[in-house]
Amino acid sequence: MSVQWQQRSFGTTACGKPVDLFSFTNDFGVTLSVTNYGGIITSLVAPDKNGKLADIVLGYDSLAEYEACGKFMGCVVGRYANRINHGSFTLEGVSYQLETNPKGHHLHGGSEGFHKQLWQASVSEANKSPLLVLAHHSPHGHGGYPGDLDCKVTYSLSEAGEIEVNYYATSDQPTVVNLTNHSYFNLAGHQHAGENAILDHVAMLNCDAFIPTDDCGIPLSAPVSVSGTPMDFRRGTSLGDRIYSDDQQLKNGGGYDHCWVVNRDDDNLVLAARVVDTRSGRMLEVETTQPGIQCYTGNHVDKLHGKGGALYQFRGSLCLETQHFPDSPNHATFPSTVVAPGNEFHQVTVYRVGVQP
Repeated sequence: MSVQWQQRSFGTTACGKPVDLFSFTNDFGVTLSVTNYGGIITSLVAPDKNGKLADIVLGYDSLAEYEACGKFMGCVVGRYANRINHGSFTLEGVSYQLETNPKGHHLHGGSEGFHKQLWQASVSEANKSPLLVLAHHSPHGHGGYPGDLDCKVTYSLSEAGEIEVNYYATSDQPTVVNLTNHSYFNLAGHQHAGENAILDHVAMLNCDAFIPTDDCGIPLSAPVSVSGTPMDFRRGTSLGDRIYSDDQQLKNGGGYDHCWVVNRDDDNLVLAARVVDTRSGRMLEVETTQPGIQCYTGNHVDKLHGKGGALYQFRGSLCLETQHFPDSPNHATFPSTVVAPGNEFHQVTVYRVGVQP
């Protein structure tokens, strides 16, 4: 058994820079494709309970569409994933102002964040399997962030259908870092991401608490218990079972768009989420070293024309963004996102595709 890989052109950017697409396939037909523009996972093909293959990640056919995309489709998000209140924070007595969105807050690294950067790509071998290595240098002051930041993201596909993503970052001065992947999933296949299509997926979140937010996604308090709320997914529950509940948090998020606190005893990999499409039998498990996982039910996706003429609609897909908590630089009680010189940021996330037993 082995994992095969190939590299091909994925076109050129609007400013004329060549972009590549890297594809990795195991003996069961699981295929992961990643481009070095934005570190985007452009497709993830997996078999169902009958062995039928389908691409379970939403995306586009062309580089130009990804360049124009404002929904962070499949990309690496940074320097800071999620929100920072009013786009400002203070670090070691110095105040920093970042770009803000129309709601007045910083989101996902800003308009020229890591999702819009061309990463340097190479393929090496790790544990007898190919390893895609993407590297990016973010200069001091870019997007308003302090420090010259050197980042690396690696992708690998195992023979067992595990996609391992490693995030690394170092800085020459104190800064804040929060990296994630922003893939949109529909386990029935991306072409089935029509209106409310994700609501029959059954989700389990290994999380006893979540972070309540206002209607801009800014934390209102420390994490609170999921008990007795529509946020309790500790047992497998359909995403649509309670999404229309008369609950202020669901109203604030327009559905599910919250960060849950992953249950853990140490900093090692732990199961954070399991999602199943009961019709196809496809299952996606997410393990991570990160403290949180943002689950987003595509509440602001509407009439997006995707791969192969597919139409992506409202609540037709799910994001599972492993990360630190939103607005952590402004919350001393949250796990720190500060990276100091001499210390390396390193987080790991594993996506495991399979079939429900």
